[in-house]
This record gives sequence, structure tokens and C-alpha cells, in this order.
Amino acid sequence: MTGFAIPQSAPLVGALEIGGTHVTSAIVNQRAGLVVPGSVRRRAIDPHAPADELVNGFASAVVDAHAAPEVPWAVAIPGPFDYHRGVGLFKDVGKFDALLDVNLGDRLHAALPHLTGDITFVNDADAFAVGEWRQGVTAAAARSVGITLGSGVGSSFLDNGIPVTSGPNVPPHGRAHRLKIGNADLEDVVSRRAILARYLAGPHVTSALGLDVHDVFDRSRGGDDWATQVLDDAFSALGGALAPWFTRFQATAVAFGGAMTGSWDLILPPLRRGLINAGAGIDIALFPSADTERSALVGAATQRHPMEV
Repeated sequence: MTGFAIPQSAPLVGALEIGGTHVTSAIVNQRAGLVVPGSVRRRAIDPHAPADELVNGFASAVVDAHAAPEVPWAVAIPGPFDYHRGVGLFKDVGKFDALLDVNLGDRLHAALPHLTGDITFVNDADAFAVGEWRQGVTAAAARSVGITLGSGVGSSFLDNGIPVTSGPNVPPHGRAHRLKIGNADLEDVVSRRAILARYLAGPHVTSALGLDVHDVFDRSRGGDDWATQVLDDAFSALGGALAPWFTRFQATAVAFGGAMTGSWDLILPPLRRGLINAGAGIDIALFPSADTERSALVGAATQRHPMEV
């Protein structure tokens, strides 16, 4: 008993979206580019857990979806990861270190012996961007970009829905996290850890125990000038780093996803200021995603075997 209706003729793909603290599963109608209503399930995971615990969590999320055994699966997972072989390359990145050199495809098939459909892996930022291009805020844009803001900065540059990972018009490998802000790596300036570290190093900061980046946003809204300064500096710097690449790529629409976009009202002004000051055209449309996870699920299913859409 699935609890939701699936059209018999629908080309169905199971999708997993693996985040830093959760795994979400759903069944996707690949042709329509839509999540089957009622099929989304979410589980918490510990990114520092042993490999067996992580694999069992991912496998349980597959079971939660109640998909038929023959349904294929697409897994959106952050890098570093060998997406062709399905092997983790995580080392000293602060999450999933236990999956280093683990063949996740083989381990999932072993944990799910009933599963006869194949399992493929895609980059989570690519999945998000493609999902937004199919059914989100950048739908059908000829040149669009997806940016995710969280533990790091994910990115994907799309040419008519296809990720571009090489060439002079995109950052190295198409990934913004490889950029520099001055002499610093971009994620040492713009990321959950970077924003929190700078705020905690500031004057008159108290009650640091248990503080997270959402608290910095909340304190800015509450009139904390230092919190406002930290956020303004981070996101104007991000705009400055992205500006030349948006211009080179001739992007017209950018989707922003991740937990931080819940504070879009505080992100957009310094972000746009950074873009304009660095010479990016002000006609680039910047949008917060309505649902980052749903877009990643749709994008993962779409990328598994790209269909004509």
C-alpha cells in the first residue's frame, strides 16, 4: 500500500536527495518533471556516522518510498564523489568522511536485495539547477544558473537545461566553490561555518553556545549591527565573485536554494550590490527556490537518463 496514486503510463524514477543532515526520497514522473503527490519522505542522518549507519539510512529512505522493485533510482549527492563509479571521495570535508572509497551503489544494492532497478548518481547542485529549470523559478531559461547556500556554495551552469562543466565561460569544472575572494577560498568567506566563525569573532558577541547561522540572520533582523555587517560582507563578496561568470555565461536567470534562502530578504540586497559593483548586468533575474529538495529530486530523476522535454 503506497498511499498515493501513480499513473500506470508514467515513466517513474525513484529519487534520493542527500543533504548534510537529511536524506529525502520520492517518486518522480520523469516525463512530466513532477514529484508524485504524497510520495516525499524525509529522514534525519548524521553526516559523521560510520559507513554502515549511513548506508542503512539511505537504504531505509528508498524503502520509505514504496517503489516497485523494477523502478530505477537516481541519487543526488554532494561532492567530492565519483558519480560514474558511485564511489565516495570525501576526505576532510566535514561530512561523510566514512564514505571515502565506499562504492555506494554496490552497498545500496546489497542492503536492498529486492531492488532490480539500477542506481545512478548525480551532483546535488546539478540536480537542483536542472529541477528548477524543469519546473521552478528558472523554467526553460536558455542560460540559467543554480546556486545552493549552506555548508558550502554549490553551483551549476545550464545551457538549455544541460550542465556545462568546462570551457572559458564557467568557473573551473563549472563549480563556483573553486573561486577565490582575494586570497581566500570562496567557502572560507561564504558558507555556514565562515559566516558563523566571523560573527563569533566579533565584538560583544554573547550566548555563543549552540549558535547557528540562522541565529545570525535572526540577530540582524533584531537590530544587531555586527550580524548585519557580517551578512552584508559575505553576500556582497559572493556577488562580486559570481559577477564575471554570470556575465561570461550570459546568464539571464539564477535560482538560489538551500536553507539560507529562508532569509532571502537579507541576502538579496548585498548580493545584488556585489553583482552590480563587479559589473554584472542588472537584468539578471535572481530568484529564491520555492522548494530546494523537490527541485533536487526532479533534477536527479531528469539527469538519470535525460529525456527530451
